[in-house]
Amino acid sequence: MPASLVHEDDQVVAFMGLRQAVPGHVLVVPRQHVDTLFDLDEDTAAQLMRVAVRIARAADAVFAPDGLNLWQSNREAGGQEVPHVHLHVQPRMRGDGLLRIYPVALPTPATRAVLDGLATTLRAAFDAGQLSP
Repeated sequence: MPASLVHEDDQVVAFMGLRQAVPGHVLVVPRQHVDTLFDLDEDTAAQLMRVAVRIARAADAVFAPDGLNLWQSNREAGGQEVPHVHLHVQPRMRGDGLLRIYPVALPTPATRAVLDGLATTLRAAFDAGQLSP
């Protein structure tokens, strides 16, 4: 399909999103078909982020936004609409109304014991090498 390209290389393509909720919304997409972040190999993931950071810097220079989001969703419950991993680079302006993270108020902070337990469980999976597709 036609695209307004910002960048392309052998691993990723970056192009203007069709739904420009904010000017400068760019999608960074791996060339290899991968449904979710969980299936992405580490080399492609690294290139995806390198390109996203460079595009973010360019967007900062061009659009002078108040802020910027990198947004990536996985699976239906995570808000994924397209079954191909992609990273949104969205320059943000105060009051633009996009991507409200918390519905009403900030969540109550967890106890240190709960956080330590979650960290221990994740660290064990990380250290066991359960990270590659």
